[in-house]
Amino acid sequence: MLKSGLLELNAVVAVATHRSFRRAAIELGMSPSALSHAVASLEQRLGVRLFHRTTRSVSLSEAGEKFLIRIQPALREISAAMEAVNDFRETPTGTLRLNTSEGAAQMLMTPVVLEYLNRYPDMRVDIVTDRGFVDIVARGFDAGIRLAESVPQDMIAISISPPLRFAVVGSPAYFAKFSKPRVPGDLAAHNCIRVRFPSGTIYKWEFERRGEEQILDVSGSLTLDNPHLMIEAALQGAGLAWMNEFAVSSHLASGELIRVLEDWTPSFPGLSLYYPANRHMPASLRAFINLVREVHAT
Repeated sequence: MLKSGLLELNAVVAVATHRSFRRAAIELGMSPSALSHAVASLEQRLGVRLFHRTTRSVSLSEAGEKFLIRIQPALREISAAMEAVNDFRETPTGTLRLNTSEGAAQMLMTPVVLEYLNRYPDMRVDIVTDRGFVDIVARGFDAGIRLAESVPQDMIAISISPPLRFAVVGSPAYFAKFSKPRVPGDLAAHNCIRVRFPSGTIYKWEFERRGEEQILDVSGSLTLDNPHLMIEAALQGAGLAWMNEFAVSSHLASGELIRVLEDWTPSFPGLSLYYPANRHMPASLRAFINLVREVHAT
């Protein structure tokens, strides 16, 4: 198949996945106009419209849906064949696509991702961060990185971080006005910065000490869905925040934030890298896993 033909087919899959020419163009490293031209050229040759387009939305036509069902397995086979040949190279080449959370990406960026690019200059790494869980197979990712407890059971999972902890933190200015909570129940008298999940659900703070568990639906005047905003609000004395220990470690070290209820926040299994069990592992992913294990062991 001609290279232009593969580009057009991959363009159709990307647009169908993202339902957006702009986001699909970013994934493929093309301009939106070039992507639109590729899809239009294929539609012209086929003599049918694969997408319904409006100024606000993009959706597959009936012909497009049937076309996508037929081409996706073939494209996966072509990609697998190319990756299998890549196994014979001394160093991997191509693009490694990972889906993860923002916090996990921050933890891995310097020790793993940047070192990976330094070791394998022919590689490119494309990281997409989502607060919500996504189907990595349907979205075309090589692997995902999430908390171990969140990994689907049908995936192969590899532990890639030490155990993690959460921390309840507040600023010195906040504790100048309010006494420090000594047990989780004391939080009822505090202004807590509540956490909203992508689904809209408000997270209930979880505590445990010596086998005793407490799950609290804390109250507060501020609800946020972004960890950077939560940290900023806590730094400004707006209330107590429930944060990943890694995310606030520098602020705890500098004294800008003070930790409370530490004996009620035990560690839990950390991050896992996961990928489909029934798919050929590309050389690029194998090299990434080996580096993660190397860093994890030190």
